[in-house]
Amino acid sequence: MLHLFRKIFQSKFGILLTLGFLALIALAFASSDIVSNNPTFGGVAGGDQVAVAGKTKISAADLRQAMNSELDRRRQQQPTLTMQALVANGATKRVADQLVQRAALVEWGRKYGLRAGKRLVDSELVKIPAFFGANGQFDQNAFNAILAREGLTEASVRQDIASGLVGQQVLVPASHGAVVPQALARQYAKLLRERRKGDIAELPSALFAPKGAPSDAQLSAYYTDHGNDYLRPERRVIRYATFGEDVLGDVPAPTPAQVKARYEQDKAQYAAKEERTFTQMVVPTEAAAKAIVDELNGGKSLAASAREKGLSTTTVGPVGKTAFATQSSQAVADAAFAAAEGSLAKPARGNLGWYVLKVDKVARQPGRSLDDVRAEIAKTLAEEQRRQAFVDMASRIEDEFDEGSSIDDVAKELKIELKDTPPLTADGRVYGKADTAPPELASALKTAFEMQEGEPQIAEVEPGKTFLVFGVSDITPSAVAPLAEIRDDVVADWRRSEGAKAAKAAADRIMKAVDGGKSLAEAVAAEKVALPRPQEVAMGREELARAGQVPPVLALLFSMAQGTTKRLEAPRNQGWFVAHLETITLPDVKGDDPIIAQTRQQLASVFGDEYAEQFVHAAMADVGTETNQAAIDAVVRQLTGQAE
Repeated sequence: MLHLFRKIFQSKFGILLTLGFLALIALAFASSDIVSNNPTFGGVAGGDQVAVAGKTKISAADLRQAMNSELDRRRQQQPTLTMQALVANGATKRVADQLVQRAALVEWGRKYGLRAGKRLVDSELVKIPAFFGANGQFDQNAFNAILAREGLTEASVRQDIASGLVGQQVLVPASHGAVVPQALARQYAKLLRERRKGDIAELPSALFAPKGAPSDAQLSAYYTDHGNDYLRPERRVIRYATFGEDVLGDVPAPTPAQVKARYEQDKAQYAAKEERTFTQMVVPTEAAAKAIVDELNGGKSLAASAREKGLSTTTVGPVGKTAFATQSSQAVADAAFAAAEGSLAKPARGNLGWYVLKVDKVARQPGRSLDDVRAEIAKTLAEEQRRQAFVDMASRIEDEFDEGSSIDDVAKELKIELKDTPPLTADGRVYGKADTAPPELASALKTAFEMQEGEPQIAEVEPGKTFLVFGVSDITPSAVAPLAEIRDDVVADWRRSEGAKAAKAAADRIMKAVDGGKSLAEAVAAEKVALPRPQEVAMGREELARAGQVPPVLALLFSMAQGTTKRLEAPRNQGWFVAHLETITLPDVKGDDPIIAQTRQQLASVFGDEYAEQFVHAAMADVGTETNQAAIDAVVRQLTGQAE
């Protein structure tokens, strides 16, 4: 249900809110399929407005942006989805309804004094992860960059967040605290334990399909009526090449001045240094430390002395004097680095108490002059300068693309070979084949399906090591496949469709025969077509729930009244089912059965959603809403490329 909550607040700012704020908006809205048309209120007819809620007008641009956002969202699961297919599936009405519901609810809240002030909006704005900087906090520069990229203003984003907060104030109280009576929960719990017995007959379309071919007129009419079934996805041919540092050729070696400057910069790294490893024990007083030293001088080990006192020793190092002083204190470090290897240091006071230290090992590294490390520094500088030259070259290529250079110009300059992919779909597959796009294009594929022809780009394949130049050399828009190319498929679909019509007529005859007193098996056997024998079903709702995804015909059997017969169409014109329910057995549920408490908890959530849905209905009636179907239809024509 939270998924449905989110959908109500889609708007032209949805792309931003999706980045981090939808979780808040999800709390505010209850249902995505509430009817939004209220003809009692005027104000949209004949204009560019697609709807109005109270004083809020929803423009055609708002609907276009919301539909594009919906397409982007759906493409996360279906990369090849087209706007035409989205519209064909009824998304336009759903999205328009959501915009009206959202506006109506916010209008109602404001009408009765609900507000979202600047400080409250600020508090929510800084929680959006998309606007975080490197430190994990809100970053104004990141915020401004995203606004510029998406073509939005700070005021519009703030307004959208404020609307979401008003919606939250309205609907959260309306849906909170729903309580289900014990008696009602018990009745629903009984349903969970019920068992049903019946029969299901299958009437496949293939058994009723005509054997002959359709006439040209019949086939053309079917093709015209079902054109959306034959939409081909958009295909693109991508021209590309990858290259590494080898395209640089020879890069000038570091100069002596550069080597000397790096030596001076890192002089501390080459200075003489000494690191020591210690066995350490810390005690609270100076007297205790001196007593331990006396024991050690008498031949006892530091570990044995610590064990007798209920203490422990630790090994520290290798560590330099400065670092050790930070860990303990300067006095402790001075004493520790003054003692000889294998000896005890003079006890000194540190951050944790008095330190008793035994010097286990002393490692000294002599200082190194410029001559000693000249070759080492030169090698490091050469590697750094080559990497930087490679990155600079990539930046230069990007500038050349921005100034109008073609991908062929760059390939000629770099002496690299360009390749062309076969036509690819947005999900990375080769159109019409089982092959996939080259792996080096994986990170660039999404961008390639947002580009125009003649607008090449450069991208990293392996950061700092391999780059990719790519562009789109051919775009085939999504369109209905020509009938001549798919004639056999359309003929097969026509036969299946005609078979489904005949199967439906047979289902009607079978239902009539069962109503007349015949059993389902007898009615099926009376058909001229040799149909499969009906299957007997005997199961309970708990078994049905454990089955996971429930076949629609079983769901139908568990929604019927005892002694009734119903039919159900199979998907994609595959045929029809006829279900006959013989008996329902409903066992009693005792008042202390745990299933009652579980049912109450589950129903409370459902009741809360219902309260919220009814509240939205009431808010829409209060502020008044109206939709302009002519304007909505015009938006659809624009989105699907049918505008005049």
